[in-house]
Amino acid sequence: MSTKKILLLAGDFAEDYETMVPFQALTMLGYQVDAVCPDKVAGDTVKTAIHDFEGDQTYTEKPGHLFALTADFASVKVEDYVGLVVPGGRAPEYLRLNERVIEIVQGFDAAGKAIAAVCHGAQLLAAAGILQGRECSAYPACGPDVRMAGGTYIDIPADQVHVQGNLVTAPAWPSHPRWLAAFVELLGARIEL
Repeated sequence: MSTKKILLLAGDFAEDYETMVPFQALTMLGYQVDAVCPDKVAGDTVKTAIHDFEGDQTYTEKPGHLFALTADFASVKVEDYVGLVVPGGRAPEYLRLNERVIEIVQGFDAAGKAIAAVCHGAQLLAAAGILQGRECSAYPACGPDVRMAGGTYIDIPADQVHVQGNLVTAPAWPSHPRWLAAFVELLGARIEL
C-alpha cells in the first residue's frame, strides 16, 4: 500500500504553528508531507515566525524556528498529491509572486483536490484566481483579498473552520483542531477513538 502524499507550501516567515503543527499532525496520521519552498531543496530550511494575539490591534510577531524542508520544489507534480496545505504568516504575500506556486494552487483546485489554507494562506488562493464565487475564511486583514478575488469572506472566530467544496479555510492557528480534522475528513480519513 502506497503512502498518500500531501504538499505543504512553505516560505521564510510562514507562521510557525501553521507550518509545524500541520506537518507533524499529518505525518503522525501516516501521510507523507512534502514541505517545499521555491528555490530550495530537501534539507534546506525556512525561518518561521510566531504570531500571537496579545490585545494589540493586530497580531505580534516573534522569531520562530528553522523548519527543514522535506522535498525539492522543482520536482513538484500536482498529480502525485491528494491534498495541499497553505500555511499563513508573511510567506504567502511573496509566494504569490511565483508563477509556479500559482500554477500549483490552480492545479490542485482544477483537479478538485483538498486544499487547506489558514490565516494569510488565503492570499495565495486569491492570487491563483480560485475564489471567484466561493466562500473563504482567513485572517480578517485578508478579507479584502478574498473579496477582490470575487469570493465571499467568511468572518468566523479564530478557533473555527469553514468548508466549501474542496476548500478548508480558517482564520488562524487556534483553529488547528477543527481545521485539520475537516481537512483529513475531506481527504477521506476517519479517526475513531
